[in-house]
Order: sequence, then structure tokens, then C-alpha cells
Amino acid sequence: MSKLRSVSDIFILSIFLLSLCAEAQEGKSSQDSIYKLNYQHFMQMKHQLGITAKNRQGPSGDPTDPNAANFDESKVRSYVLPEVLVSNEGKQINTSREWWEIRRPEIVEDFETSIYGHLPDHIPDVKWNIVSKKDTLINSYPVSELFLEGLVDNSAYPAVEVKIELLVGIPKSAKKAVPLVMEFGFIKSPFMRANDEPDSYFFSSYEPKWKQQLLSQNMGYAILVPSSIQADNGAGLTSGIIGLVNHGKQRKPDEWGVLRAWAWGASRAIDYFETNPKIDENRIAVEGVSRYGKAAIVSMAFDQRISLGFFGSAGAGGTSLLRRNFGEQIENLASPGEYHWFCGNFIKYASVMETQDLPVDAHQLIALCAPRPVFISAGSHLIEGHWVDAKGMFLSGVYATPVYELLGKKGLETSGFPKMGTALVDGEIAFRQHAGGHSTGPNWSTWIAWASKYWQF
Repeated sequence: MSKLRSVSDIFILSIFLLSLCAEAQEGKSSQDSIYKLNYQHFMQMKHQLGITAKNRQGPSGDPTDPNAANFDESKVRSYVLPEVLVSNEGKQINTSREWWEIRRPEIVEDFETSIYGHLPDHIPDVKWNIVSKKDTLINSYPVSELFLEGLVDNSAYPAVEVKIELLVGIPKSAKKAVPLVMEFGFIKSPFMRANDEPDSYFFSSYEPKWKQQLLSQNMGYAILVPSSIQADNGAGLTSGIIGLVNHGKQRKPDEWGVLRAWAWGASRAIDYFETNPKIDENRIAVEGVSRYGKAAIVSMAFDQRISLGFFGSAGAGGTSLLRRNFGEQIENLASPGEYHWFCGNFIKYASVMETQDLPVDAHQLIALCAPRPVFISAGSHLIEGHWVDAKGMFLSGVYATPVYELLGKKGLETSGFPKMGTALVDGEIAFRQHAGGHSTGPNWSTWIAWASKYWQF
């Protein structure tokens, strides 16, 4: 009997291992299929642009690779940034009126045309529905949570359905409308860990979790799920909100990419916040990490209703200067695997044009947020690595400072890159590189203390 049981066990184990192999093969097949579809879309876009030249190869994040990215500050080439306070016609911008009426609209147009894309003229309406309500505890803080679904009108093209997922938490102790921080993230995080698991790339034990910290200050929180607006793997450009608007067809070169679509979704969430009497519509912040950090700053740049920003490790295509040859480069971003985050025109700058031909750079994206306060967050290069270029993100804040000063505010307090852990929080542009990894976690308490100056809680 024991021998038979052993044979049976071996058989079951074999079946289990075979199923795992099958799942792995299926996963690889799915990835291959997505890559092929992305490449097809990429080549179709190049055809629209009339580009026959190959894209320049992006550098590798592996330091041992022959084509490794530069991680040596001494090897950063000199570069010239687009003037933030000189118009495209060469006019010096000297007044706030000139900024709002002349220079800012130019910068907005350049970002829309060359990097993030224009919004379509006609985007269907979003109807927000409360799917569920619950009262819960986060640590010892009572909170009321709403799970909402933003149903996008698809009557013009029923083949594509878009349901935006949004979680909202309001402290039950609130006696009046509360400030709220909206995170681009996951309601059910794929990066969750067991309680006994050591600190990971995405989590930190340095501080209590962000929801707990916000609730302790009588603030609310929200989580917007970007993938419910538009998939970020590129294969879904003919689905999601982009596919819905285009009726499943290929987008044009100057039309919105995934980052701009996510920012549009954030604006629709704010539309809902304005209808909820428990949320202070004048005190809404956005936060995100990595590509979600890129989405956060794009959202704030294009929606004036966002009063505070918290951008974590947003890197190239977000808060880091594209003209610095350090870490990730434009050739990586404009590749078949990533170009969909941006508009099709962006491909030009990794093929027939050069990075320095871009009419804008990250410092101008930060300037579009002015005079509203922004906090630039980075992790330790020892854990996070150099790929996101912490110094490049800091310098974007430095070069955006003149716009804040023109508008009567204070930007970064120094132009010298600070030591790790130093909090530069005296101005409307703040910066801190924490000792953790690819996360805003170790910077939450610093951000909250800094935000209290503006939100007065």
C-alpha cells in the first residue's frame, strides 16, 4: 500500500510539475504575443511618420552589458536645456501674465505634440457608480471605504468597455470635508508580501503605511487603478479608453499615449471628488512611484485642480532630465516595448532626430505645476539603482525654480545636490532622496509635514 501511495504521489507530483511548465509556457507565449502586437503597432506608427531609419538602441541597465547605461557622473556630457522663461519667438518672460498667456501655453503645446499627446476632441462621459461600501479599521483608525466604478459611455463603440476602478477612504472621525491624497496604484497589490517577509524593493519598514499616516492627520486617501483606464503593456492601444475613442483603430502620431490617458482618468476621479461633500475639492494631491510617478506629474501639469504633488522615482519621461546621458534614455522610452506610454511623435527623437531636438524637457513639466507645491522623491542608488537618475530629477527642480520665483513662490533652496536623507522642504519645490528602494514609503512623513504648511492641518 505504501509503495502504491509513493507511485501515486510521484504521479501527482509529475502532473503538478507539468502543469507548472505549461503555465510558464503559456505565460511566455502571452508575453511573446504582446511583444509581437507592440512591435506591429510600433512599425505602423513609424510608417505613419514616414520613418524608415532604425531606432537607436537604448542602453542596458546591466552594468556588465557592453551597451551599459552611464552611471558615472563624470561622464555626463554637457547639454543645453530649453529656456523655461523665453518664448518660442525669443521673447523674455518677465511677468506672471506673460507666463500664463504666452509661455505656459507654448510649453503645454510642445509637450502634447512631442511627448504625451493631445487629448481627442470628443471623449465619452464617465458615470461614477458606488459598487460597495464598508466601514473598516486601518490600524486603530476607523475609516469608511467606497469602491467606485467609472463607467465610460461606449454607446458609439460597444466593442470596447472601460470601467475605471477607484477606492476612496474617508476617516469616520471627520467633522468636515477632508484633504485627500490620490495614489496611482493597486487596490489589490501584486507586490504584497507575507508579514514575516523581509523588506522588499517595493516596501519599507521605516515608517507606518501611507494610509495610516494620512488617517492619523485626519486626511482621506484614494487609489486609482491605471490599468483599468488603459493597459500599460502596449498591446491594448486598440482597447481601453484610447481604443474606445478610436473605435479600435490605430492612433495618430500626435494623439495621447498611456500616460496622458491615465492623467485623463485622474481628472475624471477629481470630477467625482468635487461631488462628494466629505472631500475638500481644494485640497487634492496626487502620488505615484515609477511609471505611476510619471502619471502623477503629468496629471498635475495638465489639471490645475490638483493642489499638491508627490512624485516618486519618476525618472526619464517624468521628472528626470532627458538630456542627461545618465541611466534610462530616450532610446529606451521610444522603443517598441515602451513607446506606447507616449505619443507616436516621440519616436522621432530616438531615430531621425536627437534628444537635444526635443522642444521641452522635464524642468518645464515641473514648471507647468507652478505655483502649486511639488515634492520630488527618490530612493537610494544602493538599493534602487541609478536607472531613474536621482540627480537628474533634482536638477529638474532646480531649473524649474525661476518660474516659481516669477510667480512669487520659492523653488528649491539650493542648486547643490544634497546628501542622502537631506530634506529640502523650505520651498514650493521640495526634494528628498531617502535610504530605501523604489518606493515613496520612507518619504511619507516628510511629505505630510511639508504638506501641512499648505493644507494647514
